[in-house]
Amino acid sequence: MSSPRSWRHYPQRYRYEAAVCTKCGKVHFPPRLICDACKGREFTTKTMARTGKILTHTIVRVGPSNFADQSPFAVAVVEMDDGPRITCQVADWNQGQLTIGQKVRLEFRKIYDEGASGIINYGYKAVPI
Repeated sequence: MSSPRSWRHYPQRYRYEAAVCTKCGKVHFPPRLICDACKGREFTTKTMARTGKILTHTIVRVGPSNFADQSPFAVAVVEMDDGPRITCQVADWNQGQLTIGQKVRLEFRKIYDEGASGIINYGYKAVPI
């Protein structure tokens, strides 16, 4: 993610903020401009729960260049306790430890950096409970 784009995503990335449609109540993460359920355009901000469960996962053995030093790493689709599903990297896991339905919590961690003189990008990673 480029530096300017990273700045635009700070509220949702650092405070786990979701948008709740005022018309139908659907929770959207990341926040969006138009509700996909009712086409509403007004939202309130909600801080998401930081716990959920793994719906599916995979192990990436050969990662892209920004993640080459982290390989192998796990990526999971996590259903948060308050509804939204997110795809994120899993931290602090052991081989064979991850299972479908396993409880996880989101933690604020370093995702990657943009080279030796670039910005360090932080965000959420799932950690098995």
